[in-house]
Amino acid sequence: MEKKHILKMDATSIASAIKKKQLTSVEAVTAFIEQIKAVNPSINAVVEDRFAKALQEAQEADHLLQNQTPSGKLHGVPISIKECFHVKGMKTTGGLEHRQDLIYQEDAEVVRLLKKEGAIILGKTNTPALCFCQETDNKLYGRTNNPWNLNKTAGGSSGGEGALLAAGGAPVGIGSDIGGSIRFPSHFNGVIGFKPGKDTVSTEGHFPEVQHDLQQRMLTAGPMGKTVADMQLIYDIIAPSAPKSQTLHAFKMEILPINLGYPLSTRTGQLLEELENFLERIYSVQQIMPPYFRDSALIWQEIMSINGSKLVEDEAFNNDRSGLVRSFLKEKLSQRTKVHPYLSWAIMGAKMFKPSQKRVREIAGILQQGDELLKTYFAKRLLILPVYYQAASDHGQVFKEIFSIRKTYLQYMPYTAYANVWGLPSLTIPAGEDENHLPIGIQIISGNGNEDAIFRLGKLLTKRFRGYKLAEVNNGNY
Repeated sequence: MEKKHILKMDATSIASAIKKKQLTSVEAVTAFIEQIKAVNPSINAVVEDRFAKALQEAQEADHLLQNQTPSGKLHGVPISIKECFHVKGMKTTGGLEHRQDLIYQEDAEVVRLLKKEGAIILGKTNTPALCFCQETDNKLYGRTNNPWNLNKTAGGSSGGEGALLAAGGAPVGIGSDIGGSIRFPSHFNGVIGFKPGKDTVSTEGHFPEVQHDLQQRMLTAGPMGKTVADMQLIYDIIAPSAPKSQTLHAFKMEILPINLGYPLSTRTGQLLEELENFLERIYSVQQIMPPYFRDSALIWQEIMSINGSKLVEDEAFNNDRSGLVRSFLKEKLSQRTKVHPYLSWAIMGAKMFKPSQKRVREIAGILQQGDELLKTYFAKRLLILPVYYQAASDHGQVFKEIFSIRKTYLQYMPYTAYANVWGLPSLTIPAGEDENHLPIGIQIISGNGNEDAIFRLGKLLTKRFRGYKLAEVNNGNY
């Protein structure tokens, strides 16, 4: 099978082709390794590879298939993994220089489950330092670039995954999401991503660990890739129980109004209208702002700022006596510190916005009340939201918009914070492009247990709208 054909295949079709002996695992793994070597010097997505071991495992998978049935749903299928997940024999650095020699001897739980089904890991992909930012850059590995335009952000914190998948470096991968970290990169790079709901997928073996129960409800691990079918396949593997089968006609469709006063590009607004016009021919569709929407960005920031992110600060400045503020100022002047200014500034923001213990108790009460209300509200509803107000911007702009002391996160974060705060499953699909041909994604959100309906709507919309396209790595204009 030709390499260019293999690179366009998703994990589902690769697994099927290997099982039918139309494609060998060695052919698949080799094709993606070659593609990574071709694109990675420009996009800087893969920060640690295991190419030799992957080829060895591919040979073993092919040999096994000659004598017996496939070992699992992903028998011989190459995948990529976000750097924050432990993989046996590989580093987990969090983008910090003082962790660059730490090699782990156990797999994160999601990695274990994927390996059990026969997946072959090609390598680990870049993140911002300690996954603490929506743009991917750190002192150890540097910046990841958007393959559609290298001058643009790849998003974060799963930015390495998003860029690699868009450039055809893997058929599918695993990211994590506590504040849009799967959905930002999926949107900016034009790939499909699924953020599972709270308490459905294990985050054991994720670095850094969360600091508080309220943060735990917002953090999850999930797949990123080329097709909704792959999102469903990977979710079935990493979630403890498969979602029940559902029909879309049993659900109400709701789209967020575009005139709520939050930033939204003209093209993104037009795309939401096109989606509404398409869906209302088949289903009942309304423009509605869901409960607690306006509260979610503030609650998200306060939860992320619990304890002033002390554990994150302690890890970042492990052996650095200069301290947070001095390090940030020194970096601005000389760029010679070991901690990226994105991380330093984010930690300072967490200190400024740190909620009191009384406020933390209030938030817990709001969440308990809201969980009950939204469980009923989303029982038979599917909600469509933007991911961000526009397509990928220049490097650094998203950080300035979200981490400003002027609290502009209140304007820019509601679209993504909503699913994190309320622990809701959210599927991001590339639905269109802006005037510069940069991808624009939308989210499909519902209640826990409605994953099948989310996937069904996602499949319908990817057939009608943009869906995944393979990016040709581009140095400037499209």
